[in-house]
Amino acid sequence: MASPKMYRAFFVALILLSSATVGYAYATSPVRDSVGEYHDQSNVPLDQREQVAPLTSDSPQTSGITVVAGHGMDGDESALVAFARNGSVLYHDDSYTGYFDVDPVPNESMTVEYTAEKPLSGPQATACDAKCTVSFVERVNLTTGERTHVFSRVIPQDRGANWHDVDRIDDENVLIGDIHQDQVYVVNTTTNITSWRWDAQDDFPITEGGPYPVDWAHLNDVERLPDGRYMASLRNQDQVVFLNESGLMASWTLGEENNYDILNEQHNPDYIPESRGGPAVIVADSVNDRVVEFQREDGEWVQSWEWNDSDTVWTRDADRLPNGHTLVADTNANRVVEVNRQGQIIWELPFYSPYDVERLGTGDESAGGPSATQAELRTATDPVSDRGIYERLAHTLFSKKTVSGMWFVLPMWAGLGELVAVAIAALALLVWGVFELRQLNLKIETKIPIRVSRETNDDEHF
Repeated sequence: MASPKMYRAFFVALILLSSATVGYAYATSPVRDSVGEYHDQSNVPLDQREQVAPLTSDSPQTSGITVVAGHGMDGDESALVAFARNGSVLYHDDSYTGYFDVDPVPNESMTVEYTAEKPLSGPQATACDAKCTVSFVERVNLTTGERTHVFSRVIPQDRGANWHDVDRIDDENVLIGDIHQDQVYVVNTTTNITSWRWDAQDDFPITEGGPYPVDWAHLNDVERLPDGRYMASLRNQDQVVFLNESGLMASWTLGEENNYDILNEQHNPDYIPESRGGPAVIVADSVNDRVVEFQREDGEWVQSWEWNDSDTVWTRDADRLPNGHTLVADTNANRVVEVNRQGQIIWELPFYSPYDVERLGTGDESAGGPSATQAELRTATDPVSDRGIYERLAHTLFSKKTVSGMWFVLPMWAGLGELVAVAIAALALLVWGVFELRQLNLKIETKIPIRVSRETNDDEHF
């Protein structure tokens, strides 16, 4: 039988091994280093900045400036960063607690318009019990750093109910996807007058989706289509909907509640019109850990293309570029990648929790890109069965949504392997503690003297 010393040595070895696993991941994480590096590089003279996002040896330079918006975790490490064609940091800003949609400004080669958030401050914050946020739209010149306020509103709720996407209609009007109100509306940024509104609650039962009334639909994306219609993403209903001035165009809806083979809590769908091989929609199918495209055929949506690799975790944006490549924000894998027509990654950038990515000079989102059918893109997927042991184990034991939640709460430098290592160390400490308590009880019991009582007979005393 093993001695107490051998048990203690086993517990110590297990904890040390787990600690070494976590420590190695922290020390070697490219994402952890990049967060500070991008900030530091933005303070170096432009002609002295280093290449921080190198291309693969067999790929050409990127076709334009790449802008990445990251929302971080609880406001930590959120940033808006622009990378030059050679992969060096062109612009960096981390003033706000979250950056979401980012779009190019027409006729302005170096100016973008983005959606962001910050906590409400001042006298109004008292009335909100310090839980309100301000969702707003700003423009920034990436060369000069000059920022211009466009529009904002107070959201009477903390993070999660803010605007994730605002789409420009014309010089004065914008299309807003309002998570807090489950609405899509057009508002004049000068007069603050809303000219058109659609409420998801008018067409969808509150028994479907997330918890009502908080985060019920999670309406995370809106887009004005070339033909004047609108498209919106209802994340918690697993559906992309099409709207006209009269409301929902039900026959055009892509996806259905809880049918995860189609979509599973998607983000940032982009519409590709018939002139470029559509109608088609390319979607970041988040919980399914993939990018997927659907083609409209005979009044139905048919899957026409799919991409992921062994590292893909919870995609949040995918833009089709004019050359047929696809630019992907892979949120929980903490990276941005460019994928060619054959499904190969030709450019990869470590970036903490990217939400949206934009290649300047290619149009807004996928505005200049062809459909997968027209570009003859090759589907390239990596099923869970071909991935690492920890991811296979997690998907065996838990639902896809739970696994995504694990990734979301992990530090930027950690993965499922490090989570398992921490769990093993915690379990070892718990079992060790129970073991030591039992050993202590045994010692106490052996030190208590044994008292033997005997009955005496009163007759013996006479």
